[in-house]
Amino acid sequence: MREGWPLAMPGQAVGLFGGSFDPPHAGHVHLTREALKRFGLDRVWWLVSPGNPLKAEGPAPLARRMAVAQAVMHHPRVAVTDIEARLGTRYTAETIAGLRARYPGVRFVWLMGADNLVQFHRWDSWQAIIETVPVGVIARPGARAPARISKAAERYERWRVPAEAAQSLPLRQAPAWCFVNVPMLDISSTEIRTQGGWSR
Repeated sequence: MREGWPLAMPGQAVGLFGGSFDPPHAGHVHLTREALKRFGLDRVWWLVSPGNPLKAEGPAPLARRMAVAQAVMHHPRVAVTDIEARLGTRYTAETIAGLRARYPGVRFVWLMGADNLVQFHRWDSWQAIIETVPVGVIARPGARAPARISKAAERYERWRVPAEAAQSLPLRQAPAWCFVNVPMLDISSTEIRTQGGWSR
């Protein structure tokens, strides 16, 4: 990374995996590795957010979450970043717009677990997100069925890319989204906090 900004060349496919990462854990790592393989991505960038607008309570300090994320995520094609803090963006749609302006020609794909697809329609400007960049959705424990009947899935059903064509997702024009089933790890940041494994 140059001055804290990850490198990407025009034409490269970069997956954007955003979240509070409060705390980062093996499930995040697993989802990232699966996304690299399933969606034919050149790189994945973790976007460790300053805070989640949908959560009333703030996360642990950004510097701490960044440090732990860098400690758990080891892959030559994955960068852990604080891009949203650098851009000064609060919402995903703003972040994507800022990155597209800063990295012209890069093929961005928004990545999320199926649990996030269930509530995707609550995100600020969620339709603008899916109509701006392709979206890759990876199965999460207990969320496969709810994700498939979510408001976002139903609204954009005609633009769903079959799982067998997942490798083509970065090359497709938005709106385009793809749901893939993968071996799953039943672990979540919420569960870790509840069990006392992470304090804010």
